Amino acid sequence: MSTLNDAGRFLPVTGMVLPRFAGIATFMRLPYVPLTDALIDEVEVGLVGIPWDGGTTNRAGARHGPRQIRDLSTLARNINRASGINPFELCNCADLGDTPVNPVDLEDTLRRVEDFYAELHQKNIVPLTAGGDHLVTLPVMRAIARDQPLGMVHFDAHTDTWDRYFGNSLYTHGTPFRRAIEEGLLDPRRTIQIGIRGALYGDSENDWGMEQGIRIVDIDAYHRLGVEGVLKLAREVVGDGPTYVSFDVDFLDPVYAPGTGTPEIGGATTYEAQQLVRGLRGLNLVGGDVVEVSPPFDPSGNTALVAMTMMFEILCVLTDSIKRRNAR
Repeated sequence: MSTLNDAGRFLPVTGMVLPRFAGIATFMRLPYVPLTDALIDEVEVGLVGIPWDGGTTNRAGARHGPRQIRDLSTLARNINRASGINPFELCNCADLGDTPVNPVDLEDTLRRVEDFYAELHQKNIVPLTAGGDHLVTLPVMRAIARDQPLGMVHFDAHTDTWDRYFGNSLYTHGTPFRRAIEEGLLDPRRTIQIGIRGALYGDSENDWGMEQGIRIVDIDAYHRLGVEGVLKLAREVVGDGPTYVSFDVDFLDPVYAPGTGTPEIGGATTYEAQQLVRGLRGLNLVGGDVVEVSPPFDPSGNTALVAMTMMFEILCVLTDSIKRRNAR
């Protein structure tokens, strides 16, 4: 049974109380609070794993991402040195475990994940997810964007707005945001995609998203604009409306995150990624994810460490946003 401290908070276990190599691994060393726990209604931000990679079209393994990210969470601490934010003091955060998945049935998994997040949304719990391949973002959006389409700040090497794979597959890790736009879950005019690069199968692969109004900042434009220029543009694009943050680890150059399914050289550094996420502070953030960590391609665990750290960075700006909304 999870417990609250005297201030009514779920707090991470610190390395001063329990050595980092000891205890059961959870996201950020937070208490595990399953949906059936009596204290679930006290949770404001739920950290969730989706251990599934049934949307992967080539190098699989992201189903193992949440487990390794939890393991590397033993290195997490409480306070963001750059921003001074302690997310665990701003909001009640907890590890809610993994969603149900069906390893042999894609559409059944999409329904299971959507139902899980719909329950969180009904309880006003803001989700922060560890994937899983990038298709997992679609059922999350189906659950939390039912009332109003979201804007999105999307860090990735790929737009993930393809239509079909092998002529008839509507659901892959390359299609989630096309489906989200078609279903009215994602407002393309309030969507910015940052870091896009890599060779294409055809000249028209990026055209559809731009025709819908997505602002695409490819890696060359990213370097021309710089971190501050990209952040200024992101703020202009998403505005004050509800906004989701989706971080694919292949946004980073594979020297920093080799453990991913579709690596593309020429990506951002980890420090630049931290600067970018920290610069989202003040936006109206309603959820986020870090996806495409594939442990089999990085036995060192460094990619999972990067993912855990980026989850922490997103958690900081996410809890700050919740605190600002609650203060209105």
